[in-house]
Amino acid sequence: MSNEKTIPYKIYLEESEMPKQWYNVRADMKNKPAPLLNPDTLKPITHEELGNVFCDELVKQELDDTTAYFDIPQEIQDFYKMYRPSPLVRAYCLEKALGTPAKIYYKFEGNNTSGSHKLNSAIAQAYYAKKQGLKGVTTETGAGQWGTALSMACAYLGLDCEVYMVKCSYEQKPFRREVMRTYGANVTPSPSDKTAVGRKILAEHPGTSGSLGCAISEAVEAATSKEGYRYVLGSVLSQVLLHQTIIGLETKAALDKYDIKPDIIIGCAGGGSNLGGLISPFVGEMLRGEANYRIIAVEPASCPSLTRGKYAYDFCDTGMICPLSKMYTLGSGFIPSASHAGGLRYHGMSSIVSQIYEDKLMEAVSVEQTSVFEAAQQFAKVEGILPAPESSHAIRVAIDEALKCKETGEEKTIVFGLTGTGYFDMFAYGKFNDGEMNDYIPTDEELAVGFAGLPNVE
Repeated sequence: MSNEKTIPYKIYLEESEMPKQWYNVRADMKNKPAPLLNPDTLKPITHEELGNVFCDELVKQELDDTTAYFDIPQEIQDFYKMYRPSPLVRAYCLEKALGTPAKIYYKFEGNNTSGSHKLNSAIAQAYYAKKQGLKGVTTETGAGQWGTALSMACAYLGLDCEVYMVKCSYEQKPFRREVMRTYGANVTPSPSDKTAVGRKILAEHPGTSGSLGCAISEAVEAATSKEGYRYVLGSVLSQVLLHQTIIGLETKAALDKYDIKPDIIIGCAGGGSNLGGLISPFVGEMLRGEANYRIIAVEPASCPSLTRGKYAYDFCDTGMICPLSKMYTLGSGFIPSASHAGGLRYHGMSSIVSQIYEDKLMEAVSVEQTSVFEAAQQFAKVEGILPAPESSHAIRVAIDEALKCKETGEEKTIVFGLTGTGYFDMFAYGKFNDGEMNDYIPTDEELAVGFAGLPNVE
């Protein structure tokens, strides 16, 4: 074991040490995620059917559960070098403030204008769209980080970008919206009257604050109704988790560089992109019998798909026009309360993350909104970074685990993903500072309404 004093505050990889391939954890999974189903036939969806919605190369990645590694195209590698490798930071100041013997590290993905990890997949998806000769892409965004990242990637490659932004985030984050527009994106609050599915949702849920499921439906309809456009998604899909493994691969390489073995790995969980990206290489080691880790997914108590959802086939979108995915879900008709963690307001969970959880390779906990912001404020005061509400879910549980170590005297090593900055979330921080934030937790009766709408798939 290396002398602890030689470990710097920030561990960077050299440019030559950056991963040249993405890792597909499905290749090592004994229980593969269940296939996507065509909602009309209830049969596994084909490449041709998915090709009407997604770029061809991305469809190949989505359906491939045997290839362990995919080469990262050189143009994407070159783009990554503008903001990668991202640092793995030792939270010495937080450790001192907590008085814990635990060693805490966080992988910081906020070193780009989008403020988050989302750019890792945005540039990949835009690249494949450009390579296919498309005119543009459509997408949804919750907190706005994905929409920002995609607008940046499309501007870099000269593609049109249409973003359907969850209405409550659109209203709470006008400056996030303006960043997207600055990069050339067209931003629409969702649900809207621009699409048939948007008008249907508005009729059924007047005054709704929207959800990622609603915005996905609109973006898919917009893509499939325009020649030369395809839909791209910022989370949930296996292709997205594949691109985000750059996070976990860099994290593991940085830890290995100093002979550090984590005991606990923590990530926030919404649709699964940052969590899956962070944990996949470590889960791969567990699947191959090479190591063992305690992995914790942290989700909001207001949208608890893993901790209170059902493992079943469900629509990926509220409008019920997307393929069916077997996942932990609250039902595609469930519209969560207008919490301030917009990026975690999704009714379901990645099929990969869901299968990992089902196979008990990972734990899941839900936390309430005010406790999350308390952790965010504490972290900001001692570590100097204002975290996004989404990432702050991971901070909350990292602090809780470090305090348990303080009680027991155990010197555990904790790693968590800090995958977003909170500089466009000041409306939420204002609510917290003014004492106006509440902790809404759906009742069993409210969840039952969403479950009642699950499709009948054997």
